[in-house]
Amino acid sequence: MNRLYRNALLISALSVLMGLPVMAQAEDLSTFKVELADGHLTPARLEVPAGKRFKILIFNRGNSAVEFESVQLRKEKVLAPGADSFVVVAPLDAGEYRFFDDFHQSTAQGVIVAK
Repeated sequence: MNRLYRNALLISALSVLMGLPVMAQAEDLSTFKVELADGHLTPARLEVPAGKRFKILIFNRGNSAVEFESVQLRKEKVLAPGADSFVVVAPLDAGEYRFFDDFHQSTAQGVIVAK
């Protein structure tokens, strides 16, 4: 048994004996859904909790590529027709944050409201 592996086992065993968690639990993320389709997005307004990380599931329901983008949040995600993906957003201060489909900016605009 190599030294590194033995030390990891020893630390894990001591943590269990002392009642300490061996691994941190993953935080449950609030999840919101946005559908983009050929220049339209639904919903155009998301209300999210301020001060907490959250996830946005993104679905392209249209026949052309889309790009979910928010300059304020520094997020962008390109999706082919029929594809889906997600972004995780760091805790936000209360306020409004714009997002849009960069390939259809004239019609696909939305806002995230952190409360």
